[in-house]
Amino acid sequence: MIFLSKEGEDEFINLFAKGCNTTPISTDDFAYESSTDSIILRGILKHKIMKRCWKDNRTFYYMDTGYFGNERTFRNPNGWKYWHRIVKNDLQHSEIIPRPDDRFKQFNKKFTPWKKDGRKILIAAPDEKPCKFYGVDKDEWVKQTVETIKQHTDRPVEVRERAPKRIDRIANDTLQLALDNDVFALVTFNSVAAIESIFYGIPAFTLAPNAASPVSLQDLSKINEPYYADSDKLHAWACHLAYGQFHTTELKSGQAMGMLLNG
Repeated sequence: MIFLSKEGEDEFINLFAKGCNTTPISTDDFAYESSTDSIILRGILKHKIMKRCWKDNRTFYYMDTGYFGNERTFRNPNGWKYWHRIVKNDLQHSEIIPRPDDRFKQFNKKFTPWKKDGRKILIAAPDEKPCKFYGVDKDEWVKQTVETIKQHTDRPVEVRERAPKRIDRIANDTLQLALDNDVFALVTFNSVAAIESIFYGIPAFTLAPNAASPVSLQDLSKINEPYYADSDKLHAWACHLAYGQFHTTELKSGQAMGMLLNG
């Protein structure tokens, strides 16, 4: 496998490579045509490589921020990014595969019962990275999304921009605070936002390939009738996501690769 490290300095790719007893390859030295080995890469801006792999039917593993476990908790008071999702030949784990609940249990996360008394539709606007991957103009996306929602509801619509600094996103300007402000449903591009919303009891509409797609809707014409998945489906979904993300210690030990190769 080729562990592709941005300029040789990607901390997590390098850690993963070390756990697999191999040496990462710097993006400066990478030649796509030099082999047909599977590629492990991190970050959505590697879109040219991923799209070429899709075209050539070449296996790749995509690494990015984990779905949960990186928020501020008693066990992670600083909200460090300890957890990283790894997806084979895709960007998201967008289906539900039956899994044991052992990995999900360690997060001690609970689903808040569905809240149905809010009034507003909250749009969590995407940042520039996923827009670039999908060839979307952010401002146009927001404009069209607002217009589409207003065709189907008279509920007030609010657009939330992602706070540029991570400390604000996890402490001072959290999505949870925004969801507490009379929100009926969340509309978003981003998986982590949709996942946070669903855990917090606010249904989501996902408008791009998204890890929350199995427990959300994609059709904005149903904005007044969101999907409230039952507790069994939510639990199965969360268990599957927990099996698709790995702690830095699992990257370093090689356990993550063992789980990936064994499905």
